[in-house]
Amino acid sequence: SCPMGSPTSPLTPRTYPRTLVIMPAWNEEEALPATIAELQETVPYVDLVVVNDGSTDNTSAVAREAGAFVIDLPYNMGVGAAMRTGYKYAQRMGYDYAMQVDSDGQHHPESIPSLIEAVEDYDIVIGSRFADGATDYEVSGPRKWAMGLLSFLFTRAAGTPFTDVTSGFKIANRRGIDFYCRNLPAEYLGDTIDITAMAISNGLKVRQVPVHMRERQGGTPSSGPLKSAVYLVRSLFAYGISVSRRPEEK
Repeated sequence: SCPMGSPTSPLTPRTYPRTLVIMPAWNEEEALPATIAELQETVPYVDLVVVNDGSTDNTSAVAREAGAFVIDLPYNMGVGAAMRTGYKYAQRMGYDYAMQVDSDGQHHPESIPSLIEAVEDYDIVIGSRFADGATDYEVSGPRKWAMGLLSFLFTRAAGTPFTDVTSGFKIANRRGIDFYCRNLPAEYLGDTIDITAMAISNGLKVRQVPVHMRERQGGTPSSGPLKSAVYLVRSLFAYGISVSRRPEEK
């Protein structure tokens, strides 16, 4: 079982919806302190939980030293499982909104207020690196081709533009949190492509907003050359499977 309690970040003012930032972390001791510090300085009205996904370094300790509340998973279960843990914590603690922010510093906290504002009228809002045609974030090769095709499929399915369907920078309201708790897949890319397709096909209101992202600020990427090589085939299969999945019953 995972330890539970209250995050140590400042309490959310009553004028703001209670918002929880879920930060999955696997061997991120290098980047984590600066990522947490920047988050606390930029948006002090959100709460933070770091889900330590079975790290073998000092991720858990440095997160606590930086002032974060930490849930330690017993072994490396993958980002999907880590995020489901975080959403279940958000559900249990009664948060209005919960959002994913990567621990490696890619997701700029300056974009968090726009995500919070956007989710007031939607169940799930995804931060896009490529919305409005402006970005400092570059992709190439098979990954770029796959993202282009997936963007076309998602835009057609949702009836609203989707330019960054693999983005992990996203926020959910209570309906979205509940959906994630029941259906978030653990497999690679399931936490982005699969779950978003399922949400759209099951009637949740999903949209995107432009956000700023950067290259990771330290640590080791979770996907190596082999995973990148199979990205195109895997992502298209994931889309086909996920649109036919039925959500779990409560």
